[in-house]
Amino acid sequence: MISINNLSVRFGNFELLTDIGFMINKRDRIGFVGKNGAGKTTLFKVICGEISPTDGNISKPTDIRIGYLPQQMILKGADRDILTETKEAFKELFLMKEELNKINQQIAEISDYDDKEYTRLVERLTYINEHLNISGLENIEQEIEKILKGLGFLRSDLTRKVSEFSGGWRMRIELAKILLQNPDVILLDEPTNHLDIEAIQWLEEFLETYKGAVIVISHDRAFLDNVTNRTIEINMCRIYDYKVSYSKFKVLQEERIQQQIASYENQQKLINDTEKFIERFRYKATKANQVQSRIKQLDKLERIEVDELDNATVNFKFSPAPRSGDIVIETSDLSKAYGKTLVLDKINLVIERGEKVSFVGRNGEGKTTLSRIINGELSYNGSLKIGHNVKIGYFAQNQDEVLNPELTVFETLDKVAVGDIRTKIRDILGSFLFSGEDIDKKVKVLSGGEHSRLSLAKLLLEPYNLLLLDEPTNHLDMKSKDILKQALLKYDGTLIIVSHDRYFLDGLVNKVYEFRDKKIRLHIGGIYDFIRNRKIESLKEIEIKDSPQDVKSKNKVSDNKLQYLERKETEKTRRSLQNKITNAEKEIESLEKEITILNNLLAEPDKIDAVKTQTIFSMFTKLNNELVKKMSEWEEYSSKLEEFEKSQK
Repeated sequence: MISINNLSVRFGNFELLTDIGFMINKRDRIGFVGKNGAGKTTLFKVICGEISPTDGNISKPTDIRIGYLPQQMILKGADRDILTETKEAFKELFLMKEELNKINQQIAEISDYDDKEYTRLVERLTYINEHLNISGLENIEQEIEKILKGLGFLRSDLTRKVSEFSGGWRMRIELAKILLQNPDVILLDEPTNHLDIEAIQWLEEFLETYKGAVIVISHDRAFLDNVTNRTIEINMCRIYDYKVSYSKFKVLQEERIQQQIASYENQQKLINDTEKFIERFRYKATKANQVQSRIKQLDKLERIEVDELDNATVNFKFSPAPRSGDIVIETSDLSKAYGKTLVLDKINLVIERGEKVSFVGRNGEGKTTLSRIINGELSYNGSLKIGHNVKIGYFAQNQDEVLNPELTVFETLDKVAVGDIRTKIRDILGSFLFSGEDIDKKVKVLSGGEHSRLSLAKLLLEPYNLLLLDEPTNHLDMKSKDILKQALLKYDGTLIIVSHDRYFLDGLVNKVYEFRDKKIRLHIGGIYDFIRNRKIESLKEIEIKDSPQDVKSKNKVSDNKLQYLERKETEKTRRSLQNKITNAEKEIESLEKEITILNNLLAEPDKIDAVKTQTIFSMFTKLNNELVKKMSEWEEYSSKLEEFEKSQK
C-alpha cells in the first residue's frame, strides 16, 4: 500500500535517517520504537507528507487517506460544540451533499438531454449518490456518539463547547475525528498520554478490528503489545523490521546486539592481526606481495558497527520514610464542586501507613481533584484528616504549569533545597540525566520527559512518608518507567498513584480506588484483578513469555485470596463504624450522668451561693451542647452503618 524507498533525511550536516526502506501493507499493525531523537516522529511526518525526504521517495496511491494524530498539536474549534466540531470529520461528505443539491437544480433547468453538459452532470450525480450511500451519511450522528462515548464522553457533553474541555479531552476529539474519517492508514504518536484506562482499552478493541493499517509510537508497553504485531526499530539512522510484538522484539533485539558484539570482536581481532603482520613485514622484499595484499584486504573490509542502545538511565532511590501515624489519610463525606458542577460527592476512604494504592477511572472523575485536596491546594466540604507526622511529596500531572519556566534546572532545585542537601544538588541532577550544560537550561525549553525527571528529582530533596504521584509516567521512556517502578517498590512509605499505565501499576499496588459517578469504590488486589473484576477486557499476555506458574503468580491474586481480602476490608469498615457508634454511646452515657448531677444541684439553689450557681449553670449548658453534638454523631454513624449493611446484601 505504501512503499518507503531508499529514504534519507538530513537536517544540515546532521543525518537522521539513512537509506531506509520498508512496506506498509493493508491491515498492518506496526509499532515504531527507538530512543528519543531517533527519528520516529520525523518518519511519521514524512509518511503523511508534512516533511519531504532529503533523498529517496515514498510511493503511495494518489487516493490513499492518512489520519495523523501528533503528540502535540494546535487545537481548533473552541467556539463550536463537540458534535459540530466532530462533524468536521465528514466535511467532504457535506460538501458533496451541497454539490448534489446544486447538480439537481442544474439538471432541472436543462431541456436538451443530448447536451454533453447534461451527460456530465448525470454521471457526476450518479457517482456522488453512490459515494453518499456507501458512506452512510444518514447515520453520522449515531457513529459520532458511538466513538465519543468509547473515548469517555457523555451524551450530555455533545452540546458543550470545545473550549470547556481540557487539552487532553480536546485531543480526544481530534482522535475521534481521525477514527470517524476511516482512513486507510492511522498514525498515532503517543495516543495513550491523553486517555484513561477504559478509553485505552476501548481504543485497543477498536483498532483490533479496524480494516486499515495502524502505526503507533508509544511508551506504553501494554498498549504496544495489545495493538501491534510488527515492530520497526530506528537505530543509528537505520531500521530493523521485526514481524513480532514489542515484548518479543526486545528478546530478538538483545540477541542481535550480542551477535553484533561477537562479530565486532572477531573482526577487531582480524584487523589487529593483519596490522601486526603488515608492520612486521612491511620492509621485507620477500613479503612485499603479501603485505600489499593485506593492505588492500583492510581497505576493502566493511567495518562492523554495534548498534547503540539508549543505556543512559535515571538512577535513584527514595529516602527512607519517617514513621507516620497508622492512619495516613481519612476522609468523611468529603465533597467538592466547581461552581454548580459536583465532582466528588461524600467520599469516604481510609489509607493506612505503608499501603500502596492507585486512583483509577475516567478523566474528569475527580482523581486529580482529590489528590490536590489531600495536598492542601483546594478547598472542600466534609472532613479530611491527615495523619500524625505525615509529610507529603506531591508530583503534579501538569508539570509544565507547576515549574517556573524562567528558572534553570539547577535553580529549580536550589530554590527549594535546605541544609546539607544543597551540596548534593548536582549529584541528584546527574542521576536524573541532567549533567554538564543541561543544568543551565531554562525549564521552558525542556521536553516533556525532562519536565517529569526534574519533578521527580525534587522529591529527593527531603524525606517524605506519603508520595502522591499524579500521572508520573507521562513522557517518561520505558527504561525510566521501569527504574521509577523499582524505586517505588523499594519505597517504605505510603504511596498514592494516579496512573493509566497498566504495565507500570502491575505488581506495584494492591488496592485500587475506582472513581466513577462522583463516588469511589475500593477494589482489593492489583490493577489486573481490578480489570478482570470489572470485566473490561480479557487478560492478555503482555510480558515476555514466562512459565504459566510465573504468569499466574505475577499477574493474579487467587479468587480465594481476593475474597478473603475483600471480606477483611469489609469487616474493617464495619468494625470502624461500629467502634465509632460504641464510643459515641459511651460518651453520651457519661455526659448524661454529669448533666443529671448538675441538674440535681440546680434543683436546690438555696444550698449553694449565686457564684457557684452561675458556674454550674454554665457547665450544665456546655454539657447539654456536647450531648446534642454527640447524639448527632451517633445518628450519623448509625445511618452510615445501616447504609453499608444494605450495600453488602
